[in-house]
Amino acid sequence: MPAYEIEGVVPVVHPTAFVHPTAVLIGDVHVGPGCYVGPFASLRGDFGRIVMEAGANLQDHCVFHTFPGTEAVLERDGHVGHGAVLHGCRVGSGALVGMNAVVMDGAVVGERAFVGAHSFVRAGFVVPPRTLVTGSPAAVRRELTEDELAWQANGVRTYQRLAQRCRATLRPVTPLPEAEPDRPRLTTDARVAVPLHRYRQARQASSP
Repeated sequence: MPAYEIEGVVPVVHPTAFVHPTAVLIGDVHVGPGCYVGPFASLRGDFGRIVMEAGANLQDHCVFHTFPGTEAVLERDGHVGHGAVLHGCRVGSGALVGMNAVVMDGAVVGERAFVGAHSFVRAGFVVPPRTLVTGSPAAVRRELTEDELAWQANGVRTYQRLAQRCRATLRPVTPLPEAEPDRPRLTTDARVAVPLHRYRQARQASSP
């Protein structure tokens, strides 16, 4: 991965974490045990400290940055969707930040809360634990159900397993000109994880 020191401060990546080779780490960045950092993510610890605690994931094209002299933290098992921006904020343990959402300076996303896709969490806003916020600016919509929390926890585990799979088997290759006749499929199928709306439908269908 491209990793750069600045003023003698070098990024730290735990041996059990996976950081994609195209992600960029600069300066005071700490990637904890079992974390996953996706392709083209940018973690810039050039002004203040950036921390990913154990089991957290930061997906493709995410940006993680902060103001001078401050610290931004993605707590244990935090889950950040594709293209999201975290700036000078704290995302609580087991929380989810949806795709292309923005969480601003001094904001706190409570434990196991959900920030909806494309939402804008303004500076200093506090998202209560186990609630859903959506919109621009984001507002609290409701408390999360136990089914939604279970779905989120499964998503976190899926990315933790992905970190292990990538560490074990991800390698650069030259693409094939055509698919092999006996081409294998990946071991991840719909039994591993499904979109939330399908998960809700399946749970409703199985309810008495």
